[in-house]
Amino acid sequence: MDTLLLLKAAILGVVEGLTEFLPISSTGHLIVVGSLLDFNDERGKLFEIVIQSAAILAVMWEYRAKIASVVVGLPREQAARRFVLNVFIAFLPLALIGLLFGKHIKEVLFNPITVATTSIIGAVFILWAEKRQHTVRVDTVDDLSWKDALKVGFAQALALIPGTSRSGATIIGGLFFGLSRRAATEFTFFLAMPTLIGATLYQLYKERALLSSDDLGMWASGFIASFISAFLCVRWL
Repeated sequence: MDTLLLLKAAILGVVEGLTEFLPISSTGHLIVVGSLLDFNDERGKLFEIVIQSAAILAVMWEYRAKIASVVVGLPREQAARRFVLNVFIAFLPLALIGLLFGKHIKEVLFNPITVATTSIIGAVFILWAEKRQHTVRVDTVDDLSWKDALKVGFAQALALIPGTSRSGATIIGGLFFGLSRRAATEFTFFLAMPTLIGATLYQLYKERALLSSDDLGMWASGFIASFISAFLCVRWL
């Protein structure tokens, strides 16, 4: 395996891990860095799935205690059932809109100009959200109502626009809808699990023809780099 290719894979893994859960577009950064590294052949689609799955596993590992608590409590605890229901409700808008219009959105909007424009707009909204005074109604993720979850879900659906950060949209949306910073951030992480798992499995099925054992080294390099950087990012946040 080419050492330079392994290094490129590791760099892209770090980019994915750091940007997936920060309020900046991971897709936009992968496009830019991938272009700079001349890493843009057809294998890139499958590689992106691999490093995205590593980021998912990192956040699941960080919140393993909460996940275990919810799973164990499902049969007998109303709070656990409400939490799972809220995550499912928040997941629906992006899933449904993506299935119905995702292909058309990519065909029309997936270009450098759109990515650059939405990235700039996103940065402006982040600055606005940081300075804006907002009333906190929801202190923790356990306090969310299904209506709050649905609102955050529609905010997440904005990430279907290329260059829009999924985590940025949900965190800013959460703050705007009255969630505390902690609640908005944590719910974003939990919402990432079904969202990214669903997207990963769907894309993996679509790109299954690209699977090759010759690329295992490249996948491993990117996967490890993405997992470590995503874990450190989530821990820091």
